[in-house]
Amino acid sequence: MEIAATRDIATCRALRRVVFIEEQGVSEADELDDLDEEAVHILATENGTPVGSARILLGGETAKVGRVCVLSAQRGTGLGAALMRAVVAECRTLPGIEKVKLGAQTHALGFYEKLGFAAYGPEYLDAGIPHRDMQLLL
Repeated sequence: MEIAATRDIATCRALRRVVFIEEQGVSEADELDDLDEEAVHILATENGTPVGSARILLGGETAKVGRVCVLSAQRGTGLGAALMRAVVAECRTLPGIEKVKLGAQTHALGFYEKLGFAAYGPEYLDAGIPHRDMQLLL
C-alpha cells in the first residue's frame, strides 16, 4: 500500500465518481467543483491500482479535508484510517496549519473520533446526506 500526495486529479476524481456519485447518489454538480486545482490531493494505491483518495483545502491556520473516499472492496481493511493518518501527517508539514477540519457523514463519526477528531456544532445536510463538522488540533 502506498499513500502519498499527488497531482493526478483525474484519478482522484474517478475514485470520487465511483464512491460519491455512483454509490451514494450525490449529484455530479455537488461532487465536482473548481477547488481541485488549488487543493492538495492524497492518493492511496495498492499494487499500482488507485483505491482511495482525499483532498486538503488550505485557509489561514486551517486545513479542510474533504472528498475522503475508499473503494468498497477496500473498506474494513484499515485503508481509510491509513489514508486519514497520511492526510494529518501531510497537514503537519504545511506551514501555519494549526488544525484540521472536516465535515463527516454522521455514520462515520466514530471512525474519525478514533483518529482524534472531535465533533462540534449541529448536524446538517450536505448533498442530502447528514453530516457534522469535526476538527483535530495539531
